[in-house]
Amino acid sequence: AAMAHGHGPGRCRCCGEEAAERGAAWALYLRIDRQRLQCLNERREGSGATVFRPWEERGDRSRFVESDDDEELLFNIPFTGSVKLKGVIVMGEDDGTHPAEMRLFRNIPHMSFDDTAKEPEQTFSLSRDPLGELEYPTKIARFSNVYHLSMHFPKNFGAETTKIFYIGLKGEWTEAHRHEVTICNYEASANPADHKLEQITPQTHFIS
Repeated sequence: AAMAHGHGPGRCRCCGEEAAERGAAWALYLRIDRQRLQCLNERREGSGATVFRPWEERGDRSRFVESDDDEELLFNIPFTGSVKLKGVIVMGEDDGTHPAEMRLFRNIPHMSFDDTAKEPEQTFSLSRDPLGELEYPTKIARFSNVYHLSMHFPKNFGAETTKIFYIGLKGEWTEAHRHEVTICNYEASANPADHKLEQITPQTHFIS
């Protein structure tokens, strides 16, 4: 007889696989260039980087970032390649310190708080999410070729400072192609044959 699918004390295999798949989906943190990651207005230096970690470790309450002067936080997140960002999780406390709004900007390295006056690619109203369960889907067309992501949290639910325990980034990563370098080398030693060809080729590039 087929065994009933119950959730006893032993973890059943299919749920373990599901968790592994879920963890793999949220693995973009592995593609962050941590040497260049910035968090502006963090109270403790380097604490902003700790919120980008494995999905399975999102419940670790010992690692968090808290804002310093006011409730704003701004993350500058450079990737080691090109990212197609599909979703975001933001996990905080179930109180006033949880961020209430998230604004996403793409490909503006070294953003400052002055730069946040610009129009973001997408803005989200956040709900309190103490367990890291809510996923905010991005407009993928706007986030399909991201090498740098800025996340601005302008306000929270009423506390003086903002606290974030975990930020999950879901999407696809492709390696950066270093074509620029090869083109430069090629241009540096120009091939005379190319120039002869240019002279012979008739100019027929008309655009009607």
